[in-house]
Amino acid sequence: MRKVLWAPWRAEYIRSFDEKPAAGCIFCTYPKQKKDKSNLILARKKGVFVIMNRFPYNNGHLMVVPYRHTGDPCRLSTIENKELWETVLQCKTILGRLFKPAGFNIGMNLGRCAGAGIDKHCHLHIVPRWNGDTNFMPLFGEVKVVSESLLSTYRKLLPFFKERL
Repeated sequence: MRKVLWAPWRAEYIRSFDEKPAAGCIFCTYPKQKKDKSNLILARKKGVFVIMNRFPYNNGHLMVVPYRHTGDPCRLSTIENKELWETVLQCKTILGRLFKPAGFNIGMNLGRCAGAGIDKHCHLHIVPRWNGDTNFMPLFGEVKVVSESLLSTYRKLLPFFKERL
């Protein structure tokens, strides 16, 4: 008997490969729109902002993004890099307290060949990890199971970011 995993939210991601890219960079346009909930922006600081990944690897997958449009973090100022890293550590603390993961992946994908979906605007990923969260699904079924909706995770995270950032 064949079993089917229903993950309709993945269709938007799959279709995005066939669509022409939206005008402009989302990491430049989203902060200007002042629609934080629909754009999944959790916090804004002077030089960086925190946004949830719309196509997460796991629940709580966040990105810390400098406002400056550059694909190379070496072009960011010392102050921008300091705030970027401080915010990453604050995000890790919040995710650790709220979701209690067993570990984290934290890093950047620089360049399309390195896996960057948005390669012209550097951003740092923070992905909570749990024992057993990597299983046969992504290996054999090319499917990732994320157990909670984005808006539910957003509602859980938002109070923590308002209090601490």
